[in-house]
Amino acid sequence: MAKVDRRIAKTQESLRTAVIALMNAKSFDEITIQDIADQANLNRGTIYLHYQDKYDLLDKLIETHMNELSEMDEWACKLDWSSGLVPFFEYFEKNHLFFSTMLASKGAPSFRARLLDYVMEGFKGEIDRESGKNAELSEDVMLQYAGTAYVGIVEWWIKNKMPHPPKMMAEQVGALLGRSL
Repeated sequence: MAKVDRRIAKTQESLRTAVIALMNAKSFDEITIQDIADQANLNRGTIYLHYQDKYDLLDKLIETHMNELSEMDEWACKLDWSSGLVPFFEYFEKNHLFFSTMLASKGAPSFRARLLDYVMEGFKGEIDRESGKNAELSEDVMLQYAGTAYVGIVEWWIKNKMPHPPKMMAEQVGALLGRSL
């Protein structure tokens, strides 16, 4: 994989930070390329060197976070529920500004649905069919239930300024998911 020039990485990070800061103040539809350029202290033309438009910038920002979450899936799924969820809650805590903005009403309206799809896809292989506890339950209903509950609790935790540490959240949510799936 080719290494990204540090100047390019710094510029892109500045643009991502700028768009999140602006989305905390107003809806994404109201934000202009000039607003982003001003917030990032860059020239408008610089934005177009990296992104097609503000939608491309937002999409790449979301894609980056979704990819980072997906990378954790591979090894976290090998752990028990509580241990496996700790890194996710730590990631949500570390990136709370992004997630609070995206999950807020003035954030990207499709983000919550995209996060839910990601979570439900991850839960597909976690349904316990061997013990018989879920034998009579529809996989679609179980995935929707567990996915919606998980995204909802993450949303609640972030919107309420993370009142519990990530480890406690992982233990509590892990216990609930273990009972459900």
